[in-house]
Amino acid sequence: MRFLKLLLVSFSALASPLSAQQNSAPPNPPAILQAGTILPSVTAIRHPEQSYALYLPSRYNSGKRWPIVYAFDPGASGDRPLESMKDAAERYGYIVVGSNNSRNGPWKISVEAAQAMLQDTHQRLALDDRRMYFAGFSGGARVAAQLAKNCKCVAGVLLSGAGFQPMAQASSEERFAVFATTGTYDFNYAEIVRTDDDLEKSGYPHFLRRFDGPHQWATANAMEEALAWFRLQAMKSGSEARDDSFIAAQAAQETERARTLDQSGDLYSAWKEYLQAAEMLDGLTDNAALRDRAGVLEKDKAIREGAKREKQGFEEQEQLTREIDAGLSTLQENRETRGDIRAQLQRQIVALRGSTEHEKREDRLLVLKRALAGILGAAMDMGIARLDQKDVHGARDYFELACDANPDSVWVLSNIAVVRAMDGDKKGMLEALRHARAKTQDSAKFLAWLKEEAAFARFRGTPEFGALLLEPAPQH
Repeated sequence: MRFLKLLLVSFSALASPLSAQQNSAPPNPPAILQAGTILPSVTAIRHPEQSYALYLPSRYNSGKRWPIVYAFDPGASGDRPLESMKDAAERYGYIVVGSNNSRNGPWKISVEAAQAMLQDTHQRLALDDRRMYFAGFSGGARVAAQLAKNCKCVAGVLLSGAGFQPMAQASSEERFAVFATTGTYDFNYAEIVRTDDDLEKSGYPHFLRRFDGPHQWATANAMEEALAWFRLQAMKSGSEARDDSFIAAQAAQETERARTLDQSGDLYSAWKEYLQAAEMLDGLTDNAALRDRAGVLEKDKAIREGAKREKQGFEEQEQLTREIDAGLSTLQENRETRGDIRAQLQRQIVALRGSTEHEKREDRLLVLKRALAGILGAAMDMGIARLDQKDVHGARDYFELACDANPDSVWVLSNIAVVRAMDGDKKGMLEALRHARAKTQDSAKFLAWLKEEAAFARFRGTPEFGALLLEPAPQH
């Protein structure tokens, strides 16, 4: 429990101290938790206002201590990361928990959620304090990284779609391992690549996995790699016993990945893959062939050209979004001309979307997708901030501009429906909800949200809203 005490002391500088009552016996003994399945909501014994999703490996027993991953989702959906992590967690023997309270917003909310999860899991489960990890996506990744920096006592961090907090970069004093992931058209792609470069310069154990996709939690394949990589790091540090067959399997897999890129002609990506594969296996097995091939490739002009193209892509993304970002920032500062500013922003965003839809060159298409996704993310962040300030009209402006960037985003459409409902716009609310329902990939979750969202309370008795609550017809 020394780890827990140290971590809670670290957190106490950022949140209110734990009360004396928390040191007393719990009011009720912990319930037996089912293993081998995702439990979407486990209520913290001492903090009933806090809950978390939980996955215990099916072979879990209290006779040994287990590694654990604490996950932070930007929207307080604790089960979301567990869905993509559970298979790897089962295979490699990790416990995974995801907060249902931590979300983008005030730092205090995330700190309290982390405290509650840490305390409750230590009370209920047999944990290996040497193998604790934080994971997060987007704003949740920033939470995970910042908590790890503050406590200086976790083994590693899994970052999806975001790096360290701006102006709070990693320093050489903290030595936790960092596995980062990013979609190829994630608007934060440049940030993740630069974070990986900074970690290299700072001497951190680090690994970067790119996957084909947008701004999202790491895919199941990337989660598999992350948990396997953390196992290798644990073997290096001595916190897990050496497993030669596992090391050999990981070496073969990573070598094959690098060779495939090499043979495809993507020498810049192959060079990076050889380098991180060699570093991953350093001290565990022979990595000379990987280092030698990386050294040969480094002399090829294709490597310099690849680095140049990547940098140019980052700069082009910034140029594409600079004017729109500035307009979004000034939209609510100029009340008298808000309509004109919004109309201009709409034209710019629609034009950028049009360019994206018609671009044929793959390298430029990725830049355009990242830029458009960045505009959507910025507009949504500003809209949520306005909604937190009870500025419904301002929030509606931002959400509808985000919809200009992606008219089919369920996230955007759901928020538009909420603000239109709050604005008394029944027709507009129903239009957004019908579109969102047609596009959602999780009908059950969407219907549950329709039944619970407070903004829709006065409309639930209407026939039009009732039709939305009907179960979807079977798919043929």
